Amino acid sequence: MGVLWLGALVLAGVAAAVAPSGQEEDLSMPGTESQKAFDLLDERFPQSNSQGAEARLVFQAPDGQRVTAQKTRAVVEGTLGSLGRGDQVASTTDPYKTGAVSGDGTIAYSTVTYTADVADLTGATKKALEDAAGQARGAGLTVEIGGSALDSDEPPGGTTEIIGVVVAAVVLVVTLGSLVAAGLSLLTAFLGVAIAFGAVSALAVPLGLTSTVAILALMLGLAVGIDYALFITSRFRDERAQGREPEEAAGRAVGTAGSAVVFAGATVFIALVGLGVVGIPELTKMGLGGAGAVALAVLVALTLSPALFGFFGRRVLSRAVRKAERRDGEHPASAAADRAGLGTRWARFVLRRPVAVLMVAGLGLGAVALPALSLELGLPGDEAKSVETTQRRAYDLLSEGFGAGFNGPLTVVVDLSDAADAQAATERAVRTVRGVDGVASVGDPALSRSGDTAVLTAVPRTAPNSGETKDLVHELRRAVSEVEAGTGAGIFVTGTTALNIDISEAMSDALLPYLSVVIGLAVLLLMVVFRSLLVPVKAALGFLLSVGAAFGVLVAVFQWGWGADLIGIEQTGPVMSLMPILVIGIVFGLAMDYEVFLLTRMRESYVHGASPGEAVVSGFRHSGRVVAAAAIIMISVFAGFVGMTNPTIQTMGVGLASAVAFDAFVVRMAIAPAVLALLGRRAWWLPRILDRVLPNVDIEGEALSGRDPAPAAGPDAAPPVPAGRRRP
Repeated sequence: MGVLWLGALVLAGVAAAVAPSGQEEDLSMPGTESQKAFDLLDERFPQSNSQGAEARLVFQAPDGQRVTAQKTRAVVEGTLGSLGRGDQVASTTDPYKTGAVSGDGTIAYSTVTYTADVADLTGATKKALEDAAGQARGAGLTVEIGGSALDSDEPPGGTTEIIGVVVAAVVLVVTLGSLVAAGLSLLTAFLGVAIAFGAVSALAVPLGLTSTVAILALMLGLAVGIDYALFITSRFRDERAQGREPEEAAGRAVGTAGSAVVFAGATVFIALVGLGVVGIPELTKMGLGGAGAVALAVLVALTLSPALFGFFGRRVLSRAVRKAERRDGEHPASAAADRAGLGTRWARFVLRRPVAVLMVAGLGLGAVALPALSLELGLPGDEAKSVETTQRRAYDLLSEGFGAGFNGPLTVVVDLSDAADAQAATERAVRTVRGVDGVASVGDPALSRSGDTAVLTAVPRTAPNSGETKDLVHELRRAVSEVEAGTGAGIFVTGTTALNIDISEAMSDALLPYLSVVIGLAVLLLMVVFRSLLVPVKAALGFLLSVGAAFGVLVAVFQWGWGADLIGIEQTGPVMSLMPILVIGIVFGLAMDYEVFLLTRMRESYVHGASPGEAVVSGFRHSGRVVAAAAIIMISVFAGFVGMTNPTIQTMGVGLASAVAFDAFVVRMAIAPAVLALLGRRAWWLPRILDRVLPNVDIEGEALSGRDPAPAAGPDAAPPVPAGRRRP
């Protein structure tokens, strides 16, 4: 089996190495007004969409001087002249001829267009751009570079990600007490991640996968890969400690913990694939990429882990167990079972005070979630980058010289193909747009070659991500609808700013349908796993608490700036519009992981004759420490991506790390046992009609022990008593 996975790794690596590099694509939202306008522009102005990357050189004169002064003008023109001779440069604009000079004469800009896309720009071309800016700086000007030309993918593997993996390794060693067992979990996770990352890289061009898809696959694959291998390894060690031979222990581990891994992975898979219902192609690709990485992690854990158990033999066991075997000649299972660890003591504490624990945990999460009521969505651009970057400084200079709305112009597309009088319709559209309050300026309309489309640019008075600009877009669309009715022309308000607003609103509208689909499917899946009606409902409600608290953290950090300096966020603003639904999809699946792993051992004890309270204690005794370790590992992996400069990945790291922390340590470790204590036997009740309809997947390993699974019973019925056991 190991040879097969090694072959898959080699194939994925070779495919990734020979595949061409993928390109970063702009977000799109089919069906929105903005996207319809972009599609119309592609059709009517094909020449304007054949251009490649673009840069914007922004010049600021020294204090007390103007860029229109003869000496300064000579420097600007000389800089642009030297840059225009580059191999990949298509054109440069002259700011003095195009009117790209600020009203006070201190700031000017030039647009540089390239013949190649961003991914195909050579190092020499980018260096020439930076050298040209440096040449003008040497003459005393302030020069910054905006646009897409200097954009680059941030490769994974930075310092913070490495720290996250190191923390995960330390937690594994402490939890398992064996370097071999810890290394086994890391090895299987790295193998699955490497194959997934290679597959995404190889399919980047044919499927249009971006670097964000690859990083998400890496993030999820690494986190769940370590966790899944940890759970199977931990169960294998428990079975060995009970005195079973390695082959039987491996089979039981795969039959029990492995079954839990399959269903846990299935919930993550459902949640990620479900992202496709939103209708944003990039989000769908992210979901499919992450789902593929999770599926690989499940397959590797189920097949490679047992093979490695056989290869490493007794070295998978902890040093303490191996010493006890050599000293006593028997397995120390009973002694280990009698020790009351932290998990056992905590479970008994919750059973004694379930109402108090439930109130404190629930109110605490509710308080953390309060900032989520102020959640604002948007898609940040250069304004969200660090002030250390030239793109951010260029953004600030343009805002200073040309107004806050200059960096987010709106494009008004007038489809004249059905207009009775094209010229009159265009003129009326221009007058209407200019008359809307909040519009700073409107450019002259540009006509397509066939004369059936006019395009004009409207610059708002306010910044792209402000609420005023959002209101302006809606007001423009309302105003031009009257022009449409009176002229027969079709008028669309678009541009990057308008598209971002449309995407944000579409994401908000899709939250409830997405939650309904994903939670509904997952609740059904958990009913099959636990053969219970109330346990899945409790799991879903607990998830809503944890994800609400995570949204509260995102608002507090990224909108309000609380602790933003600690993670290098210099500009607060709206939370990225993709984040809520992406966090919901990922965290729901991961939350169900902990629910499955923790409650599987509880139900296993219950169907074997334990009382509800004893079952809770047994679940924490066997799985509490491992679930806590798995959560710490996942938090470490996600937090390791917070240090990246990509705002999507940075926001995702904060949101996922906080959500996992809340869900694992508050919801699953505190609220879940408190609710189970209050429900008693009712927690494991399944109506007879559902018992007949739902399949029995035997996740507790009843078939392995030769016992029949628990029959359906009323909510107060006692559990079945296995043969040879007295009812407690």
